[in-house]
Amino acid sequence: MNIRRKLKAHTEIHTGPLNDILFILLLFFLIAATLANPNVIKLSAPKSKSDTKAKQTVVVSIDANKVYYVGTARVESDSALVTALRPLIQKETQDPTVVINADKTVPIDYVVAVMRVAREMGAKSVLAVDKNGQ
Repeated sequence: MNIRRKLKAHTEIHTGPLNDILFILLLFFLIAATLANPNVIKLSAPKSKSDTKAKQTVVVSIDANKVYYVGTARVESDSALVTALRPLIQKETQDPTVVINADKTVPIDYVVAVMRVAREMGAKSVLAVDKNGQ
């Protein structure tokens, strides 16, 4: 009578190369995230020597044709600007900030109109500038 056990082959999954693949994917996504620019509207910003950082709750852009954009969505009028900004500002619980990204050829009246709307809704407004300028 043969009482010895039969040796069974154990299957193993080799996970050594998995670490390399995950590291490469992580590196790729980190580089891609830093290169992505949320402001896809081409503007030439005014120039400034100081650099102030603000948490961007909402970005309002005004292009050279005096057209408003909330994020990347085009807004046709001042009243539509109010309706587009209201839900974005209200969902922020503390210190909502409206970053105004205006072309340097836009008259100041358009920038002040956005600042007025932001103030009426209880948000701070910040003007985005090019810090490398004079």
